[in-house]
Amino acid sequence: MPPRRNEKYKLPVPLPEGKVLVDMEGKQWVLGKMIGAGGFGLIYLAFPTNKPDKDARHVIKVEYQENGPLFSELKFYQRAAKKECIKKWIEHKQLDYLGIPMFYGSGLTEFKERSYRFMVMERLGMDLQKISDQNGTFRKSTVLQLGIRMLDVLEYIHENEYVHGDIKAANLLLGYKNPDQVYLADYGLAYRYCPNGNHKQYQENPRKGHNGTMEFTSLDAHKGVALSRRSDLEILGYCLLRWFCGKLPWERSLQDPVAVQAAKTNLLDELPESVLNWAPSGSSCYEIAQYLACAHNLAYDEKPDYQMLRKILNPGGIPLGPLDFSTKGESANVRTADYRKVGSQKAATKQVNQMQNRLTEKSVHSERSAEPSATGRRVQKEEKRIGLLNKETAQESTRRRQKYCELQEFLNEVKSSPQKESFMQFPNSFYEPHQDFTRPDIFNKSRCPSWYTCTSTAGMEVTDLSSTGFWSAISQFTLSEETKADVYHYGFIILLLLMLVGLALYFL
Repeated sequence: MPPRRNEKYKLPVPLPEGKVLVDMEGKQWVLGKMIGAGGFGLIYLAFPTNKPDKDARHVIKVEYQENGPLFSELKFYQRAAKKECIKKWIEHKQLDYLGIPMFYGSGLTEFKERSYRFMVMERLGMDLQKISDQNGTFRKSTVLQLGIRMLDVLEYIHENEYVHGDIKAANLLLGYKNPDQVYLADYGLAYRYCPNGNHKQYQENPRKGHNGTMEFTSLDAHKGVALSRRSDLEILGYCLLRWFCGKLPWERSLQDPVAVQAAKTNLLDELPESVLNWAPSGSSCYEIAQYLACAHNLAYDEKPDYQMLRKILNPGGIPLGPLDFSTKGESANVRTADYRKVGSQKAATKQVNQMQNRLTEKSVHSERSAEPSATGRRVQKEEKRIGLLNKETAQESTRRRQKYCELQEFLNEVKSSPQKESFMQFPNSFYEPHQDFTRPDIFNKSRCPSWYTCTSTAGMEVTDLSSTGFWSAISQFTLSEETKADVYHYGFIILLLLMLVGLALYFL
């Protein structure tokens, strides 16, 4: 479903192939054939006049000058995505590449008494929506790798005061020459959330509610709140869930924005069970559930911990390999655990509820004890000065942090359970799957290597007899005090009987 379109915007009349456009720096570009159309503009292949090449390496996006999206995208590139800035960021972060299309120039042109704005961009390959339509769901390793690559992009644009606001498969394109690279394109809806270092204030506006792509847009967008960093992360989380599971819980309600908003609220409020239960049979969404929990519990103006989010999606720290969109089943190297097997669902829900009640009681107690303090009075004065709006924001932030603590405690308990193994291998990687040999609890008796000491359920250590000998193994058995007393008692009786039998034989 495309983003909401302002009715005053119209697709332009196509420009003729072969027309020469001159950008602001005086460079000349020849229009090739039209290869696509967006919500408001057209896309053409382009050739620099000084370097004619049959294989076009550039494209030109064109729309009427009075339209807004291309102007917004142009401003984003001029402010935040200059070629030299991206290059410095890649070197600073030690990345192999950053998935933002390269910008080459822009300008204005005239055709049939209408003024057109154009922008010259790097040519990219197929978008992920076409691949998804062909293949359905993606491999889990591919989904997680896409998430990591998008976190690289989001961290960069967030640090440069922008959010994307419309992350989806149709806006993720593979590299034209290198299909193992993925790029986040289309910054026509990019929003400057923090102009000159001043973060936008949280303010709900029902008249602007439900903007963006309905399937993936964030709860803030549903409420008409200006987008922030947590919006991008939330949207990415929905994309990961959609790519892995093939569907989202609200897909049948896309014509009813209020129902979609309610379904998203329900999903996020009931994490992690809501996501774990949505996973296809025999697979696990544990990483996506934990990622969404972290994104959902961010405060409106809080800076995300991007490195932690990457570790959630790649806990083993495995180097990223080529993207794999093949339709065959998961390879043996990609292993995930079904976390729904850890205890019953009722027990897990009860455990989360108990933790929530404990945290709520602590929060109420701390609030009551802080009321008469000078700090409390200062906070109250500040809230009165700022108004009810910021008070609601603070309450929302507190609630999110409390729930995040509950979820983290629950997820950590699940993760430390002995039934699970969690290691991931990206396709075509030369690294072995990560295994934590420092934790004996991940092994069972059938998997213990010969050099490893296993502990039986009876509490007695059994060592490999082939390496230590029978008597050294027997010496490691430990007996309780009661057992020792019984041994001494019956041993004494047997010894006494033997002495009596010996005396009888002697006198006979």
